Amino acid sequence: MTLRAPHQDAVLTGEEIAVIRRALTACSQVLTWAGRHGDQEFGEMLAEVTLAAEGNRTPGGLAYSVNLAIDYLDFAPAAGGRP
Repeated sequence: MTLRAPHQDAVLTGEEIAVIRRALTACSQVLTWAGRHGDQEFGEMLAEVTLAAEGNRTPGGLAYSVNLAIDYLDFAPAAGGRP
């Protein structure tokens, strides 16, 4: 990844995008699994952890953000292209 100033877009290689996408997909799958299979105590712990994360997100809010990030990667215009 090329370092950028705050007002500049980040430019990633296809390989970098694939690595980030795999990590985000794993995170999404863990959150989904935890929501479906965790007991009440685990759900409370997950809520506490996600609220402590930057942005004070709920587990559902974090899952939404993760999936939105995946969409941004999947549908981002090519470097130098128009948004």
